[in-house]
Amino acid sequence: MSITTQVDSKNKHVTVSIDGAFGFSLVQDFRRCYVERKDHTFTIDLRAVNYIDSAGLGMLLNMHNYLEQRDGTIRLINLLPQVKKILLISRFDKKFKIE
Repeated sequence: MSITTQVDSKNKHVTVSIDGAFGFSLVQDFRRCYVERKDHTFTIDLRAVNYIDSAGLGMLLNMHNYLEQRDGTIRLINLLPQVKKILLISRFDKKFKIE
């Protein structure tokens, strides 16, 4: 389980890639990716996430609330079917742009 962050300062865009289960063990690392970057847009790449639990869902909601951004400024991309299903059942498509 790991998190990789790429920051494009010129375009004020951050891409966060998560590898492995997206759960409680990543809380601090995930928060560091977006704190102090309120003026950036974000893409969360979940291609290597095969499992997301309630802590992972909570981390995404905390990020959304912290950034106070509108739909489309936090994109969730490259979801495996089982992860996408959990996000859709949890109605995350109402707060995030899921691609």
